[in-house]
Amino acid sequence: MKETSDYEKDLFSIRTMMERSVKFLSLSGLSGILAGTYALLGSMVVYFILYFPNSPFGFRFHYIDEKSTLLRLILVALFVLIFSLSTGYLLSVRKAKKLSMPIWNFASKQLLADLFIPLASGGLLIIILLAQGYYGIVAPSCLVFYGLALIHGSRSTYEEVRYLGLIEIGLGLACAIFPGFGLIFWALGFGVMHMVYGSIMYFRYDR
Repeated sequence: MKETSDYEKDLFSIRTMMERSVKFLSLSGLSGILAGTYALLGSMVVYFILYFPNSPFGFRFHYIDEKSTLLRLILVALFVLIFSLSTGYLLSVRKAKKLSMPIWNFASKQLLADLFIPLASGGLLIIILLAQGYYGIVAPSCLVFYGLALIHGSRSTYEEVRYLGLIEIGLGLACAIFPGFGLIFWALGFGVMHMVYGSIMYFRYDR
């Protein structure tokens, strides 16, 4: 009986070591919560830029082709992205130290490679859409390509990332069906869903 128990422990240790070598397990649930918070704060700023004092639940009353308005929207998106990436990196480094794992290894390199193509192609498409004035499909494109990146990158990290990616794609497609509600879907996808995902990851893996 004792030999069987020791054998199971050895198998578990081997499986854990193999998983750590091929899976990036340093993603922090807290970084997801904070990224969602940044996105919601950014959404509030965009609301004041585009809608205030009108309701965001509907089409805009003013077109956003003004360069100053477009520039402010781009700056808000960049600030949200920079804060989210910085927080994610710092918290991942802290978690990696806690797990006694290097932050830069085969798994992290594979994750970045998996994320690069959908994010890069999506980013280039969004730049083209902005340059051509197709503002109405920018929000759906952000959500869909981000979801594709998460699904592609989930093989190198936690399985929950894949489900988040599917939800992001679903929200992106719904956003395309209901034009004029881009800010609402953007806030749901990048804000609320990140906070829900981050909370699940935190209580499941970080505590």
